[in-house]
Amino acid sequence: MSRRRRRVIELFSMSFLDCMSCGFGAVVLFFMIINANSDVTSSDQTKALQAETNLLQIEVLRGRKNLALARTSIQKLDTERTEAKDQISIIKALIAELQAELAKYDKDTLAKIQRVEKLQSDIKSLQDEVRRLLAIKREQDAAGRQVRTFKGEGDRQYLTGLKLGGDRTLILVDRSASMLHETVVNILRRRNLPESEQLLSRKWRQVVASVDWLTSQLREDSEYQIYMFNNVAQPVIKGTDGQWLKVGDGSQINTAIRVLRRTVPRNGTNMHAAFKVVHDMNPRPDNVILLVDGMPTMSAATTAKSVIGGGERLNLFHSAVQELPGGIPINIMLYPMEGDFDAPISFWSLALKTRGSFISVSRDWP
Repeated sequence: MSRRRRRVIELFSMSFLDCMSCGFGAVVLFFMIINANSDVTSSDQTKALQAETNLLQIEVLRGRKNLALARTSIQKLDTERTEAKDQISIIKALIAELQAELAKYDKDTLAKIQRVEKLQSDIKSLQDEVRRLLAIKREQDAAGRQVRTFKGEGDRQYLTGLKLGGDRTLILVDRSASMLHETVVNILRRRNLPESEQLLSRKWRQVVASVDWLTSQLREDSEYQIYMFNNVAQPVIKGTDGQWLKVGDGSQINTAIRVLRRTVPRNGTNMHAAFKVVHDMNPRPDNVILLVDGMPTMSAATTAKSVIGGGERLNLFHSAVQELPGGIPINIMLYPMEGDFDAPISFWSLALKTRGSFISVSRDWP
């Protein structure tokens, strides 16, 4: 009897199906882990791209804003260049007119020679103005190529002590007979000359040149008015009584200067009438510039006195000051007059009291 072969029995065994299930589960788990990491990475990349897109949009908006500002600046410069061209054309026309007038005069007599010299001086002044405007135009052309400009702060300019600024500037110009000369004798002598000779008076031409300089210093966005006074006060430009004019309208300023050049100084000085203008303007000025050469000689449009003493003139001045409203600086440009000793201290005191400025104008200014 043969011995039966003993079968070996293993305690741990695994079927083929179990092996496949475990392997498939491992693969599924592996892909789930990879897919989760992929989602996290994709979300981070999306957030980064969105942030970069937002920054680019902000840069685009900022660029559009700067472009709009640059276009506005260029348009303003184009307007200023056009105005400069117009002024140059006007000045060139005036030069041609003066040159044509100059050709008519004969240089034989002294009076005609003086007239020729005046015309030549005016032509030179106008030519200088043309050169100045052309220089400004060149600067504006250069500035027009810039993307942006920088404008400093401040609305007040100080030059030789004179305070310029404010939204409404009133200029009062003394056009009494004393503006013909610095001495009493020469005033009486020139007062009897023809009007064409009186208009050539150095002192009066200096006053007109001073007004011309003052108006060129005013802010473009401000307002102004120019009154002249002797025994009465009246606006330089007729029909503008009590009105404020725009500094930006250069044609009105040019008209005012031409009117002053053709105005003959005469009669006495009624400072009551001048200061009443300050009181009556509505709205009132916030800066007053007074061009004067001495103390007043009358308190009304007419007077019965032919001679008035220094004490009486001082009383008239203090009485006229009472017409001035408070809170307005009075800036005084004094053209010295022979023998009027009370004028400098009185006008200096008025400027100090009103927080204005006082200047004794030299013969070679402006």
